[in-house]
Amino acid sequence: MDIRPAATLILLRDTSEGLQVLLLQRTWKAAFMPGYFVFPGGAVDVQEPHGREHAIGPADAEISQIMSLDEGGADYMLAAVRECFEEAGILLALDEQGALVDGGHPVRKERMPLFKGEVSLADLCQKHALTIPLDRVAYLSHWITPPGPPRRFDTRFFVATAPEGQDASHDGVETIDHVWIDPAEALEEHRSGKRLLGLPTIRTLRVLSDFDTTEAVMRYAHANPPEPYPSQPWPAVRKGKPVTLEPGSPAYDEAAKLDPEGEGSTRAEIVPGEAVEIAAGVLRLTAPNPGMMTGPGTNTYLLGHERFTVLDPGPDEPAHIERILELTGGVIDQVVVTHTHIDHSPGTATLKEKTGCRVFGWPAPAGASQDQSFEPDDQPEHGDLIVTEAGLLKVLHTPGHASNHLCYLLVDQELLFSGDHIMQGSTVVINPPDGDMKAYIESLYELLTEPLNYIAPAHGFLMARPEAVIDYLITHRLSREHKVAKALKELSPVGLKDLTAKAYDDVPAAIHGLAARSALAHLLKLEADGRAREEDGQWFRNDHT
Repeated sequence: MDIRPAATLILLRDTSEGLQVLLLQRTWKAAFMPGYFVFPGGAVDVQEPHGREHAIGPADAEISQIMSLDEGGADYMLAAVRECFEEAGILLALDEQGALVDGGHPVRKERMPLFKGEVSLADLCQKHALTIPLDRVAYLSHWITPPGPPRRFDTRFFVATAPEGQDASHDGVETIDHVWIDPAEALEEHRSGKRLLGLPTIRTLRVLSDFDTTEAVMRYAHANPPEPYPSQPWPAVRKGKPVTLEPGSPAYDEAAKLDPEGEGSTRAEIVPGEAVEIAAGVLRLTAPNPGMMTGPGTNTYLLGHERFTVLDPGPDEPAHIERILELTGGVIDQVVVTHTHIDHSPGTATLKEKTGCRVFGWPAPAGASQDQSFEPDDQPEHGDLIVTEAGLLKVLHTPGHASNHLCYLLVDQELLFSGDHIMQGSTVVINPPDGDMKAYIESLYELLTEPLNYIAPAHGFLMARPEAVIDYLITHRLSREHKVAKALKELSPVGLKDLTAKAYDDVPAAIHGLAARSALAHLLKLEADGRAREEDGQWFRNDHT
């Protein structure tokens, strides 16, 4: 799948109340993220290079170097300026006298022809003798849509001070409202459910909320361009033979981390029983239980050097338990468990019997088909710290896949042991009643408030760029929620089976039974949000939604 280049322009202004940022609301008719507030932006157009001759400030070569591109960096900036004019009605341009265009300039009447593609930005510059001051635009961040969605974008985020005298206005087609707002206030409104924000927007607003003035933001952005995304193939070994990993392949992030010189020494496969040192004082040992739900097997992590903490012992499989004891020399002080599904916790009892270790985790919910034999010595609270030889483990309660699910953050290395909350290569099962879609999405948002550098999942390889991984998971779930809500609107009242057939028409009918569990999880979230209700096995759309 081609990844389309795109650009966004974040407009800022100083007010008596402090720094404000412009947000536009997407139409409720949009197929993806309807009603969400975003920054103005869109795809880079083929006409963009023609605008270079009307730009002043740094040349394309200098801009491209900052953006880690061979060429074309200026085109991203020009696209951001153009999209901002189309979507928000604000044009960052200078007139013949070198003054910023104001609200009375005749070029502002040509917003709609530009929006419709009847003219280009270069055409408007030529007609009105305008120049685009690229030195007033700073490169702030970089976001690539993770694999999964039907369309992917390589988006560069730029920031600029809004020119005075031009009033913002939404286009009435793609966007239906706009607001100037304090970044911290926007984040608070999102957390309280008053304003819908996507992950790239949230991430950007968090950065902006640390500053008091536009000048401070611009200084920061000019001095701190974002790190480039990996784009080069990486050598590795699979089944004893050299292979080349492309960016985005499952083993890529791990190979790049463990073999930074690119010598091709890392394994591009997970082999049960083979220990891999994934971080300082952290070994990954995969249990021999591969399958449809477990992928290559359940990952057990061994933390320490001389005295060990075992994270998720996995199934009570003799060869796996013996391998844990062999690698630790039997010196196991404690076991920590993410949750009590049968591929994660049953090995705990044997380890405790053989080593006398202390056990941390939450017991299985009563009546749930989970590991009811799991008996923790300690039930840590959210935010508690557990001492290990590899560093402090911060406990994070992350319900959704399971009500008793815990993630553990190795604080100093910013390494998240995600259990089944985040898996590689697939979305996790949310199966009511213990599975809870609303809790799952909310706990994903909570993870974004933690300093994360890598994710160590219970199934799969290390994953870099956690914010992009989490972004995909949330947007994937919200996209499906939109389909469920749309099906409910069309069919209400409707039974679960018929609604599943409509909302999951893109998956094989043979797995609609499994899909129905996910559909139910979405319906229960809609019910909790006040958007749906159930009566006698029939689901109704609430009238106000």
